[in-house]
Amino acid sequence: MEKFIPFEKLPKKKQRELNQAKRGSWHGICPVTRKPENPKAYNRRKAQKGSDDSGSVPFIIR
Repeated sequence: MEKFIPFEKLPKKKQRELNQAKRGSWHGICPVTRKPENPKAYNRRKAQKGSDDSGSVPFIIR
């Protein structure tokens, strides 16, 4: 029979092993919460695409 040692007094390596044994697997599922983008929110990438057209016409004085 093994002698009981409190978790806090175990070496860090043993604590890590016990913690990993308790944790489950996500089996290929990403646990990050996802939500659709807000269509009313300002989008910098979208704004940069439209700004290229403003300087494309040359100004000529005769």
